[in-house]
Amino acid sequence: MADESGDPQQQSGAAQQSGAPLGEQQARDEQVVRKQRRAVFRVPAASLLTVPILLFGVTPIAFSAPGLQLLYLIPVAVVLWVVRVRTTATAEGLTVRTLTSSRSMRWDELSGLSITEKAAIRAVLTDGTPVPLPYVRLHHVPVLSLLSDGRIPDPSGALTSEAASADENSTNDAGADDTGRAVTAGDDTAGRPAATS
Repeated sequence: MADESGDPQQQSGAAQQSGAPLGEQQARDEQVVRKQRRAVFRVPAASLLTVPILLFGVTPIAFSAPGLQLLYLIPVAVVLWVVRVRTTATAEGLTVRTLTSSRSMRWDELSGLSITEKAAIRAVLTDGTPVPLPYVRLHHVPVLSLLSDGRIPDPSGALTSEAASADENSTNDAGADDTGRAVTAGDDTAGRPAATS
């Protein structure tokens, strides 16, 4: 006999077949979603639109004298730079890719972040080694803090103020006024004594 709603029984049936209660399955699903969150800091792909302009500009010069064809390496370098160089942050850690190398670091391996004179961010490993993070700037630190689950502190306090305002909104949405009476949207009698007839 088929259930009209279908979903709850199918979910609980799937949880029973896998041998795990529904709560554990939801916790695993949340972990998968958390692992899939990521932020990529790189040059926008729209920058590749400059390559045809570079090719157009380099062509007359490249054929004006022998050996100047090496100027075609400039557009190639731009393409490689845009496609390859990036910093990727996930729930597990950071992955840094440069033109010649790639390096992955878990959040546990970091002791913190440092700021350069040009406002670029570097990861500092527990042994004190600085690792440049391409395209990561100071205003990206709250994103890193969010993805690291607070292992990287947020000096701006943006996340804590957002969490506090979200808590206030949920408290206000619950909607009790000073008299303890529930307040609904459009209720303009809130806070006034009840009229007697």
